Amino acid sequence: MRFPLLTAALALLSFVGPLSTDMYLPAFPRMAEELGTDASGVQLTLTAFLIGMTVGHLVLGPLSDRCGRRGPLLAGAAVCTVGTALCAVAPSLGWLVALRFVAGFSGAAGVVISRAVIADRLQGAAAARLFGVLMTLAGIAPVLAPLAGGAVIGASGWRGVFWVLAGVSLLVTLAVVIGVPESLPRERRHRGGPRQVAATAREVVGDRAYVGYTLTFTFGFGMLFCYVAGSPFLFQNVLGMAVGTSSVAFSGGAVVAALSSAVGARLVRRTGPEALLRVGLTAMLAGSCVLLALAVGGLLSVGVCLPLLAVVCGGFGLVVANSAALALNRVPGASGVGSALLGTAQSALGAVVAPLVGLGGEHTAVPLFCGMALCSGGAVLALFGCGCAAADRAVPRAPRRDRRVRR
Repeated sequence: MRFPLLTAALALLSFVGPLSTDMYLPAFPRMAEELGTDASGVQLTLTAFLIGMTVGHLVLGPLSDRCGRRGPLLAGAAVCTVGTALCAVAPSLGWLVALRFVAGFSGAAGVVISRAVIADRLQGAAAARLFGVLMTLAGIAPVLAPLAGGAVIGASGWRGVFWVLAGVSLLVTLAVVIGVPESLPRERRHRGGPRQVAATAREVVGDRAYVGYTLTFTFGFGMLFCYVAGSPFLFQNVLGMAVGTSSVAFSGGAVVAALSSAVGARLVRRTGPEALLRVGLTAMLAGSCVLLALAVGGLLSVGVCLPLLAVVCGGFGLVVANSAALALNRVPGASGVGSALLGTAQSALGAVVAPLVGLGGEHTAVPLFCGMALCSGGAVLALFGCGCAAADRAVPRAPRRDRRVRR
């Protein structure tokens, strides 16, 4: 199987998460009215999806270390297709929340296992480069998602969005069948059950640098989930944009993040992932703090808000690709468990912060930018608090059990 075909299939797998969270964002105000709830109620559907992904990471990542990558990946894609289709006919908010959990759990396979597939094949700057390429390709999804979502919502309502997402999930299933071969040979698979998985997980989290990079990655995505959950109300209710214009504004941020990832992928061999990670963190934190100060002072406007959001999104594009590569580089012998813990922390924090940004009401951006600033600050503290820079100069080590297997 040629590597470009595998890269294309992995990129399509990475589309599912952004599409599932971003495509129905323009419908949040309309969904709240139709389902008889408020902003926080609708945001619970996003929270349920993220909780499902959290649990899915914990189950499917270690399972792929034991059973191989391809089988769990195929099963997850198929179940995600069915669960998403059922979301389109959900009769109430409660049913929609439950079905979004199912879609998130099964959709986690594409996220956690695709990262493990990369770690199976590549290490170091090469892995960071591929993560950057995939981030760039995946950046197409959040660019198109709000625009396509706005068009679908106008034509067939918010339920039509889930029919489209079900079709995308079916396409992803076919991509796995055609383009993703097994990347974990039988001799490298973990033979033990839950106890062995727990022992491997303890070894993985015992690596301080892995923990630091994982928390940096997690808080970076926490910042993004604050923005994703709060942006419809920021653009439409605070800045006074129409639905279509707000979709374009959100897509602009996704374009910046994708371009940032593309630039990072080209520079990583020259500068190293650590340097790019620091640049991204600086941009995220500075932009978020300025936006918070403007929101508190009542000085937000379209002309000021959009450029600063572009700075934040550009920083995010550098943070996630490089922190993920650096984290998995620390645990080359347990990439499934390492990827599972990475994604679990990411989804868990996202599930917590998503509904919180709506607690101040639909006409203020202070909770949104407060959450973005706190998550950006947490990412900075995680990187420097765990001494990642010094630890990354050490040779990565595999868990002890994997070294015995290799001998």
